[in-house]
Amino acid sequence: MLRSHTCGELRLENVGQEVTLTGWVQKSRDKGGMLWVDLRDRYGITQLMLEEGVSQPESLTLARTLGREFVIKATGTVIERVSKNDKIATGDIEIKVMALEILNPAKLPPFLIEDDTDGGDDLRMKYRYLDLRRSPVRKSLELRHRIGQQTRAYLDGQGFIEVETPVLIKSTPEGARDFVVPSRMNPGEFYALPQSPQTFKQLLMVSGFDKYFQIVKCFRDEDLRADRQPEFTQIDCEMSFVTQEDILNTFEGLVKHLFKAVKGIELTDFPRMTYAEAMRLYGSDKPDTRFGMQFVELNEVVKNKGFKVFDDAELVVGINASGSAHFTRKQLDELTDFVKRPQVGATGLVYARVQEDGSVKSSVDKFYSPEDLQQWAQAFNAQPGDLLLVLAGGADKTRKALNELRLEMGTRLGMRDKDTFSTLWVLDFPLLEWDEEAGRYHAMHHPFTSPKPEDMDLIDTNPGAVRANAYDMVINGVEVGGGSIRIHDRGVQSRMFDLLGFTPAEAQAQFGFLLDAFEYGAPPHGGIAFGFDRLCSLFGGADSIRDFIAFPKNNSGRDVMIDAPSPIAQAQLDELQIDTRLRG
Repeated sequence: MLRSHTCGELRLENVGQEVTLTGWVQKSRDKGGMLWVDLRDRYGITQLMLEEGVSQPESLTLARTLGREFVIKATGTVIERVSKNDKIATGDIEIKVMALEILNPAKLPPFLIEDDTDGGDDLRMKYRYLDLRRSPVRKSLELRHRIGQQTRAYLDGQGFIEVETPVLIKSTPEGARDFVVPSRMNPGEFYALPQSPQTFKQLLMVSGFDKYFQIVKCFRDEDLRADRQPEFTQIDCEMSFVTQEDILNTFEGLVKHLFKAVKGIELTDFPRMTYAEAMRLYGSDKPDTRFGMQFVELNEVVKNKGFKVFDDAELVVGINASGSAHFTRKQLDELTDFVKRPQVGATGLVYARVQEDGSVKSSVDKFYSPEDLQQWAQAFNAQPGDLLLVLAGGADKTRKALNELRLEMGTRLGMRDKDTFSTLWVLDFPLLEWDEEAGRYHAMHHPFTSPKPEDMDLIDTNPGAVRANAYDMVINGVEVGGGSIRIHDRGVQSRMFDLLGFTPAEAQAQFGFLLDAFEYGAPPHGGIAFGFDRLCSLFGGADSIRDFIAFPKNNSGRDVMIDAPSPIAQAQLDELQIDTRLRG
């Protein structure tokens, strides 16, 4: 190789050795008789030192022409630094350069290649190959690599086999929008890119591969947020001859292993909570349990007192922000504005402070006596110094809004520490949800999820009450993985398609291959899929998954670096028999 060492490995024990380093110029400092260059590669930074009368004259002259991001090769001797730098691993040494070679000059980059850069998101995404040189982004990808390696190690140790499934598949009507790919050899027909390998991994179970996994690319043509990309990666897993308990234990073990191996954190056993409990106590099926503030329902305490907002509400519910009675009127007005935002959806906020003497003062005192307000405090189990925050309205909408307020309070009070990890299994989701507009049921997870055995009889009489044999893993309020025990019986699967509005002919056309396979000895099976990008961002303490993806898309689904998506040549369109001309 062109180098003998990397820029991150030399230490005091290497003093006296002749070495050759290669990398990029981070910065240089010319003091006349001496010149220093910080040389960077992905392993770290090493300081080079050139001195009049010691280094080769041509090397010193060349060094004075160096600009940021020049690619160079330097040969010299490791010496102990006089002025040490404890901020870098190589800060005890430097290289007394004898020979210097420019391997490639560089234009001045459009932003600083440093931890704290001056480049905005759009600029850094346009020059992503430069952004990847920055230490924080590089470390994010190194973290992703370690999580991937440890995932494979754990699952291999548990007897799983990694199998690749097709990327060009058939479009299905359920779930998010598919990305479609025209077929040149079959004009007018299209492949779809997989939203998940769901049916293929079930077919692998029918095939006898009883423990499958894949770290797999998936695609969804949907609106984007910080934690979504049009293409993303899943840790996709399936097992045969298992119950829900087997799945939970196996993959709780995987996540415990990842935290131990990657972050050195020992997780305790994961608590479990039903979907109904999560919605009642937190207003969310992925509650952040790093802090309390569980919901308290107040209908029996506050109604029929003359306050119309509460009297007319389907649900009056609140949280106790312990120790927050000191919030100022300005802060409370900010919270009121917060809950009125369209994305939160509340019409207003009622608050009450528990005073030091135990009395309660509220924003609706004229409707409630001191004795009434004491009942509020008792319902919340409130203590002096607590702040009670109450919302009212339709049940589902109000729980959703209070969930947002709870998270906002948790953030404001410093209760959502990114270095603290609170885990949870959420179980017993509804199997189906009713779509008023379409006049039919949708699968809450997907059409292949099995009902809980004890609810099987309700499928014909009360399908909306059927619970799914499904489970989500939640960490710090983030759904990192979800799955279910699958249907493995053709009759039950056909009934499920019927409930979802498929005719027998439509079900056969879309999923006949799976229904047919179930007639050839399909074992009981189930699985789970983890959002790999999301898991990486959680480990890295970041809100966005972008820095854990080498070349991400922006919020419009565009790759601004390569300018994709983009038009294609008319000749290609003609070959695919696609007419993009506007029709009158």
